Amino acid sequence: MNAQSFEYQLRQATAPAPDAAAQLRAKSAALAEFQRLHTAANQPMPPESSWLSGLRRVFHTRGSRNRVIGGFATACVIFIAVSTFFLVPRAQRQVLVQPSQPPVTPREESQPQAINIPPPPLEEQYVAPTRPAHTPKSKPTQPKIPAPEPSQLEQISPPVVDEVTVTGQRPEASAISATPGIAVPEPVTAPRSDGSLNEIIVTGAKANHSWLGRIFSRNEPQTIPGSFSPITAGRDKFEHFEVNPVKQVSAEPVSTFSAEVDTASYSFVRRELNQGRLPQVDAVRVEEMINYFDYNWPASDSREQPFKPTVTVSDSPWGEGKKLIHIGIKGYELPVKKRPDVNLVLLLDVSGSMDQPDKLPLAQKSMALLLDTLKPTDTVAIVVYAGAAGEVLPPTPIKQKETILEALNSLRPGGSTAGAEGIRLAYALAERNFREGGVNRILLATDGDFNVGITNTNELKGFVEREREKGVFLSFLGFGEGNYRDDMGQILAQNGNGVAAYIDTLNEAKKVLVQESTASLFTIAKDVKFQVEFNPATVAEYRLIGYENRALKREDFNNDKVDAGDVGSGHAVTAIYEITPVGSKEKSIDELRYGEEAPTTRPEGKANEYGFLRIRYKLPNGFRSRLIEQPILINSGVPEALQDTVRFSTAVAGFGQLLRGGKYTGPLTYDEVIKEAKGSLGDDPYGYRAEFLALVHKAKGAP
Repeated sequence: MNAQSFEYQLRQATAPAPDAAAQLRAKSAALAEFQRLHTAANQPMPPESSWLSGLRRVFHTRGSRNRVIGGFATACVIFIAVSTFFLVPRAQRQVLVQPSQPPVTPREESQPQAINIPPPPLEEQYVAPTRPAHTPKSKPTQPKIPAPEPSQLEQISPPVVDEVTVTGQRPEASAISATPGIAVPEPVTAPRSDGSLNEIIVTGAKANHSWLGRIFSRNEPQTIPGSFSPITAGRDKFEHFEVNPVKQVSAEPVSTFSAEVDTASYSFVRRELNQGRLPQVDAVRVEEMINYFDYNWPASDSREQPFKPTVTVSDSPWGEGKKLIHIGIKGYELPVKKRPDVNLVLLLDVSGSMDQPDKLPLAQKSMALLLDTLKPTDTVAIVVYAGAAGEVLPPTPIKQKETILEALNSLRPGGSTAGAEGIRLAYALAERNFREGGVNRILLATDGDFNVGITNTNELKGFVEREREKGVFLSFLGFGEGNYRDDMGQILAQNGNGVAAYIDTLNEAKKVLVQESTASLFTIAKDVKFQVEFNPATVAEYRLIGYENRALKREDFNNDKVDAGDVGSGHAVTAIYEITPVGSKEKSIDELRYGEEAPTTRPEGKANEYGFLRIRYKLPNGFRSRLIEQPILINSGVPEALQDTVRFSTAVAGFGQLLRGGKYTGPLTYDEVIKEAKGSLGDDPYGYRAEFLALVHKAKGAP
């Protein structure tokens, strides 16, 4: 080892001798510090800082610190869970339970699951608009639920079944469109014990359901859009009116009203009854229920006089000693070759309120059906409105049907409802493509919920009235429920020289837009008014059944500037009066004690008349009205060929009055209505009269 190296020098070094004085100073300093700390620990802590010191001691102890942090974290989790629970809409709170079978995966699409559904209780049964198809009892089949498409599987995490809803009888399982965020497989059918079919709607899980929502949501079934929800029941708006009272002929011998060809009330009533509840009273307009059906009143064979009246007299089934007077007309049926060209503007509401399967999607399918009834030279334009209005398709010939369908099917809902702006744009487009001598009409498809732009009904009424004078008419097609504005639709249609219909099913769309398309599009007479003068020598009292919102003043009958109802090609209009003949003991109004009634004597030769009927109308392009007159003879009776027409329309009139409370129907019951209708079904090619019987049964059992 080198003597100069560091290692050698280190080994040779020796420790210095200990310094006794330094050791003593270090020991004294340590003892002094110990004494200081011990004295401070035993002194009491000031009150204002005791909690802070305690908190320090807790956090300097590991076990205590963990317990405090854990408790605080637990409290935070509970607070978030409870807050999430109350932030989730009530209709979406539900406990999602994993099915016993493994989740469906794309590889298992060819193996659909099977679910056995017990028969529904009576109040859940549903009768479709057409006669239900029956499955043989001897060969019951088990319903199969098809697996969702891969695109649907991607939206659901996990893919679970939330709800199975049995809606009752249907002739066929119609497809239900899946809405964004909800996987809705095709509805399937299962045979019931009576051979009819149940429709099963399976609702998928919401894609945006968080794990927290699945754990803490309540066990409340979530329904697909368009299905019945008690929350929305009864929120639809209808014009209020009082039922026509009984009137004395001696005091008020003349009754005047406008023709009515709308059918919206019947369709809405049907929807309510099919969902197991009675409709709002104001939703029931008896004249629209009567005129929903086609009757075989004799039709005119001349376009110059587009209809001729038929009058019958029969006994009242609910008023002993009283009579019913039926007044019926049927419009001239335009031959196909004589139908004028059509300039049609489809005005579709695409606002957020239309985002339901029974609203915009049903409206699109309905309009597609209408295209098949038009000629190649007819044109169709499409205008939509939501937050604003826009032209989707300029006037396009029907021969370019694929272009029209492509534009129609591209529509998607969203936004608020600027209905008035859409109407303005539709009229402007119709006038720009106006057909001289043709049909210029706007078909408005909406739930009527206007909330942007002109929302005042009087403003809209004035605008539509001014536009109809230019030759462009407007018809209203209502869809959906919950915020349905029937009152708005009635105003638009009545003042736009159009019809108002309510589309609740695709079958109803076929009835209105296919089977009765000529009546909906081609007007044969406008401003049709009825006036009946009753003979005080033979009639003591009378009451017009329905037509409350179509009443006119007596002087309005001869005033050609007063608007009234329009009648389309092949349209049937029926009005019913209940009268009390002179001498009957069943009068509703007592004789005066201190005064004298108006004279009841009539000129000789009028004793065989109950009254006198007058009808005024204008031809489609005319401005001066024409007059039809006819006496109402006491011995009119009911011809054999019209027995079913009179009996069935009487049954419908009785049913409508019962739904409104039956103020003037005495002892009439639903069973008697069923008996009267059942014996007068007659020729019923589409099953509408058979469906009526089912509705009466539902009303009888409704709570």
